[in-house]
Amino acid sequence: MSFYAQCAEYRAMPLAGYFAAVTGAEVRRVLSGPCRAPGDLLTLLSPAAVPFLEEMAGRASQLTLQHFGRTIQLFTPLYLSNHCANHCVYCGFNATNDIPRTQLTLEQVEAEARAIAATGLRQLLILTGESRAKASPEYLESCLGVLRRHFPSISMEIYAMEQDDYERMIRAGIDGLTLFQETYDEALYTRLHPRGPKRDYRFRLDAPERACRAGMRVINIGALLGLGDWRREALLTGLHAAYLQRRYPEVDIAVSLPRMRPHAGAFQPASIVTDAHLVQIMLALRLFLPRLGITISTRETAGLRDNLLPLGVTRMSAGVSTAVGGHSQSGDKDGDKVGQFEISDERSVDEMCAMLRARGFQPVFADWQPPADGAIPAEHRAGGAA
Repeated sequence: MSFYAQCAEYRAMPLAGYFAAVTGAEVRRVLSGPCRAPGDLLTLLSPAAVPFLEEMAGRASQLTLQHFGRTIQLFTPLYLSNHCANHCVYCGFNATNDIPRTQLTLEQVEAEARAIAATGLRQLLILTGESRAKASPEYLESCLGVLRRHFPSISMEIYAMEQDDYERMIRAGIDGLTLFQETYDEALYTRLHPRGPKRDYRFRLDAPERACRAGMRVINIGALLGLGDWRREALLTGLHAAYLQRRYPEVDIAVSLPRMRPHAGAFQPASIVTDAHLVQIMLALRLFLPRLGITISTRETAGLRDNLLPLGVTRMSAGVSTAVGGHSQSGDKDGDKVGQFEISDERSVDEMCAMLRARGFQPVFADWQPPADGAIPAEHRAGGAA
């Protein structure tokens, strides 16, 4: 059964009525044993769980230490292109936004790679606007031919693909996929994506599973917090991650918890997700899925990211630019570069490493080496448990 079918009950579930019945005693029951059922996750996301956040934090910290130690993987994004065919109303790259559009040449990709590699980072996330016509698989393959000389681990965050496209990207050097559903509310999703290929809710929802079948090593999913009700989005993110962990135990499943940030365009968040809400989401997901990777990006402030460290974080970005060519170029003939969104934590890689070590964490630049022949390892080929 697909995740779409399995999550139908929770997409339509009237959460207000459910939460009204949750008591402190029910929260204590969930905290007294393993949190495995969808109802357990819902209970930890409920208003009744707020007085228990300190207790949840203690358990989340213990589980993170048990499964990940005191290590934090560091990476940075590299924007290859900002051309986009979609009309996502919340995104700075929206095809209707009047911003300078550009795409890196291979020489510029090399310059970006050298600038990033000089910081010591060896894990990279490549991003494009969602335009297959501009950022074609052939273009991506050419870029990866340059980037593989500098980075042993390269993930991508681009448009949703078919399984054979993901297999092609893996052969070219990709080992991880980040793909946000944006919102799991299908009706809201349709309103927020009025035009463009991304309008197909089911095609995007099923893309992480197609990538698992293709042999991707790491899959990172999430919802853009602020578009819809944050409790439902957190619930469905957790259920989606649990579904993928269960069916593809050989794949590392992770989530990101991005909140809306200022960007080009006039869209404003419909749901305000506070720092306390973000903490509750992270703690609930860690207790529900102890082996889940959790990424906190530079959308969040330096102080908040530092304080979230012991609560479940396993991966952080550093030295970030959300503009095309932002690592090696300070500007262009059209003026200052326009990023996908504004970042809050502008610390360099060295500053991030110093902060992590001061707090007793070990920054990890790379923890995986691709096969010498570039072949997809047998354990990461199509299959998946029933």
